[in-house]
Amino acid sequence: MKKIKIGNIKLKNPLILAPMVDVTDLLYRLICRKNGAALAYTEMTHALEIYHKKEVSKKIKTIKKDKPLGIQITASTVKQIEKILPVLKKNYQKDFDLVDLNCGCPSDRTIYVKSGSFLLTEPKIVGQMIKTLKNAGLPTTVKIRLGFNKNNVLKLTKEIEKAGADALTIHARLATQSYKIPADWKQIKSVSKNIGIPLIGNGDIFNPRDAEKMLEITDMAMIGRAAIGNPLIFRNILYYLQTGKEKKLDFKQNLRQFEEYLKSSKKYGTINMKKTKYLGANFIKNVEGAAKLRQEFMELKTLKEVERFVKHLLN
Repeated sequence: MKKIKIGNIKLKNPLILAPMVDVTDLLYRLICRKNGAALAYTEMTHALEIYHKKEVSKKIKTIKKDKPLGIQITASTVKQIEKILPVLKKNYQKDFDLVDLNCGCPSDRTIYVKSGSFLLTEPKIVGQMIKTLKNAGLPTTVKIRLGFNKNNVLKLTKEIEKAGADALTIHARLATQSYKIPADWKQIKSVSKNIGIPLIGNGDIFNPRDAEKMLEITDMAMIGRAAIGNPLIFRNILYYLQTGKEKKLDFKQNLRQFEEYLKSSKKYGTINMKKTKYLGANFIKNVEGAAKLRQEFMELKTLKEVERFVKHLLN
């Protein structure tokens, strides 16, 4: 497997865990890393949230084992980026290894404040944000979509590369497109022929064969939705890339990953029942009576009940 680098950061393989709100907290990142994810990002945080708290938020909680790590931020203006530079510089290398600028989040709340995927309509501003981060000595990656409501991906990528970004992630949909519309990998392939920085492909990577195909046109593959409730996907992709053979998902082996998540929640004092139930329900798949089991699971009220339920499924 070829050596992968983003700036001066060496990665052990080309598989990356996508940043996902309410999913990729410290505990879930650690589980995905254990199963092979070479790089992970924090949940997205708006620059104003960091500025007003004068610190990186709880969403950016990390430990030494959580490396290499990117902090994913978004902002509405270059000024907002400038305001948080002291905090980012203070925590750089201690808590995170690079900054990822989110220009792809399609949520209404993010777009309303002119951040996330709204930035796709302002390539020049994106370039200025990257230059601001780079001039502060911060390794910087950028995550984009093909455009907001029309494709301007080549214009965006040229601006991003010119500004000095260390790597680029492309989710191969427009911001206005739902997941029902297939990701357009042809657009990623087109960018790969016209870019000189490491390219990370994202969108509709659901299994090892998908990852292999993505890696034929990019340097790295970022796994998002397929890793929710299935951290073993990283291990299975790596096995496939090395042997050409696919492993069948082992329900109990996978569920043990969630059991570990529960134990860590108690250890680190990060118990959040809403998040726990959302994640847990995603682990209850590929087993007889899954729909009924998920329904029963969602009716549980306490962590003890969740632990008993999982233990019962594992016996």
